[in-house]
Amino acid sequence: ILDPGDEVIVLAPYWVSYPEMVRFAGGVPVEVATRPEEGFVPDPEAVRRAITGRTKALVVNSPNNPTGAVYPREVLEALARLAQEHDFYLVSDEIYEHLIYEGEHFSPGRVAPEHTVTVNGAAKAFAMTGWRIGYACGPKEVIRAMADVSSQSTTSPDTIAQWATLEALTNLEASQAFIQMAREAYRRRRDLLLKGLSAIGLKAVRPSGAFYVLLDTSPFAPDEVRAAERLLEAGVAVVPGTDFAAFGHVRLSYATSEENLGKALERFARALEVPSA
Repeated sequence: ILDPGDEVIVLAPYWVSYPEMVRFAGGVPVEVATRPEEGFVPDPEAVRRAITGRTKALVVNSPNNPTGAVYPREVLEALARLAQEHDFYLVSDEIYEHLIYEGEHFSPGRVAPEHTVTVNGAAKAFAMTGWRIGYACGPKEVIRAMADVSSQSTTSPDTIAQWATLEALTNLEASQAFIQMAREAYRRRRDLLLKGLSAIGLKAVRPSGAFYVLLDTSPFAPDEVRAAERLLEAGVAVVPGTDFAAFGHVRLSYATSEENLGKALERFARALEVPSA
């Protein structure tokens, strides 16, 4: 969908690959920041101000990695209307659609189907990370071009992964039972982690979906990289927010056991007791 020099708006913080994918396709990523005090939910008017004559796409990811934000329906509708008004594509990454704890999933493709490319996959909802099954829905000419590129760059996903994904998408009773079980497990882990962080005086924006928390690193170090190094020394592996454009934060994942989360909270507390170098 891009010619060299075309612009793609990405909402920061973002999944690290988005701007690099834009550059790989010859485009120019244009960042629009979201704010922790607003729950990392984008302001459609800020997006409007970033639109130029070279804008060809806007990338939206809700629920979001790394923030866990779930964008309200009215925000997604407003972004879809911008795509219609200015004739660009809205690329909607909905990989975490089934992992929502507050709010509900809404696809902007319901508002602007002719301007929306919806991408999804089996990795998150069905715990199939590493199986590498994804799919997309959008205007025929875009999907046809995507298929042409894919057919010349990859042979195909492996057969076992294809059959497993088919089962997940068609055996609705079993897959919905699994999703409900997983969602409730993640909800408990999220609540345990947030309660524990608050109890030791650490700040994090409450996520409504996915399985990540962005933690304010100011109590540990002046920047997120040094904070991550200090936490690693304390025995907790976190991801610095630098490449997510989440400066002053690290990303925590609660896709682990409650026992491990409890150990991590103990190590956070001990790290706070040790003066920073």
